Amino acid sequence: MKILVAGGAGFIGSHLCERLLKENHKVVCLDNLLTGSFNNIRQLQNNSNFLFIKADITKKLPPLPNIEIIFHLASPASPNENSPISYHSLAEETIKANIDGTWKLLELAKKEKARFLFASTSEIYGNPLIHPQQEDYSGNVNPLGKRAVYDESKRMGETLTCYYHRKKGVNVRIARIFNTYGPRMRIDDQRMVINFIINALKNKPIHVYGNGKQTRSLCYISDMIDGLIKLMFAPKTNGEVFNLGNPVEKSVIDYARLIKKFTQSKSKIIITHQLIEDDPERRCPDITKAKEILNWWPKISLEKGLQLSINYYKKIL
Repeated sequence: MKILVAGGAGFIGSHLCERLLKENHKVVCLDNLLTGSFNNIRQLQNNSNFLFIKADITKKLPPLPNIEIIFHLASPASPNENSPISYHSLAEETIKANIDGTWKLLELAKKEKARFLFASTSEIYGNPLIHPQQEDYSGNVNPLGKRAVYDESKRMGETLTCYYHRKKGVNVRIARIFNTYGPRMRIDDQRMVINFIINALKNKPIHVYGNGKQTRSLCYISDMIDGLIKLMFAPKTNGEVFNLGNPVEKSVIDYARLIKKFTQSKSKIIITHQLIEDDPERRCPDITKAKEILNWWPKISLEKGLQLSINYYKKIL
């Protein structure tokens, strides 16, 4: 099939492009390289079924071949205020990508009669009051906080996606992506896993914000790609929203200790007790719906995924 991946040079997008090509699809990768990297897709350039177009989805879309499938993964996603590629540093770009960009891609899907997938986020649940989070939970989000540029624009992206399904008959689905990690995460991303791995490999202090008891659940990148592809192509997904993530929950301090152990690091773990505004205390997906309808659940253990990630960053540091 002819597939457009918006944000295809990013962390998740590049792995998705690679997998789709292995499954003999024709892939158009659209990316403005604001947070993505050409290095992520360099190895795909010699594939005759791959086309990279540098373009911004918030502006007029470039001429494209006929498209049957659209994956919309184009948005800054890092929550770390110190990162130059975070949605704090790129607030306006984030809002536009998730609202203006979603609108333009939905219009393209309507014109081409293409299937459409909006890559949403677990952040739409905010600091959840129920646990684990199910797809019918509407969330506990602060619309005035610093994180709202990402959280609320993703929520609006979901609203647009559902509107185009209900009123314009577009074939859509929404993936609420929980914390995902693995090779090709940018070193300057500064999200938890990459921060811990890089500092551990360099024997630098590993800083844990808050008291370290807040929880996260981590999904390895290959499992996430499996989930996105199943969600796009499985029956009974039109107009539906699915949590995609790993339901195995651990505390942030436990992740720091595991990474220190696996890297055999001399790093000191420092608990800062510095609170981050609107940082969720617990984050864990209920993936019952994905199991039942998509026949999907994560296969890569945390230990294996962390080792694969550590080995990757050992080679590039």
